[in-house]
Amino acid sequence: MDRRDTPAALETCSPPHSAHDLALLDGPQATLERATRLFRALGDEGRLRLLMRLATAPACVTELAKAEGQSLPTMSQRLRALRNERLVTSRRDGQRIIYALADVHVLIIVRMAVEHSAETEQPIKSEEHQDV
Repeated sequence: MDRRDTPAALETCSPPHSAHDLALLDGPQATLERATRLFRALGDEGRLRLLMRLATAPACVTELAKAEGQSLPTMSQRLRALRNERLVTSRRDGQRIIYALADVHVLIIVRMAVEHSAETEQPIKSEEHQDV
């Protein structure tokens, strides 16, 4: 067991978040399982790119397929996966079905993931927490 993993070390650790912040993250098992599925849906580059496109404006499957240079079946499959995880919504407009981000949470998740991925600096590790 590494010295950092001992109970005494864990008790004296100064977490970057308050106990209140951590309590908000302690949800029921079903919520954690759903969050895992949500991240799986976001884990595909094509679906993430689709969400980024929908963040700019709602669109129908034909418009999305054309903009992405993808086939209608591919785009429909991606939209179905995103709709199943409640990341996008759909509404009928005459003959067309218009897709949009489900809510502001989806926009925030996508924006934060992209912003975090664009960061070029890595956090500095203290000597105590560096891997040997």
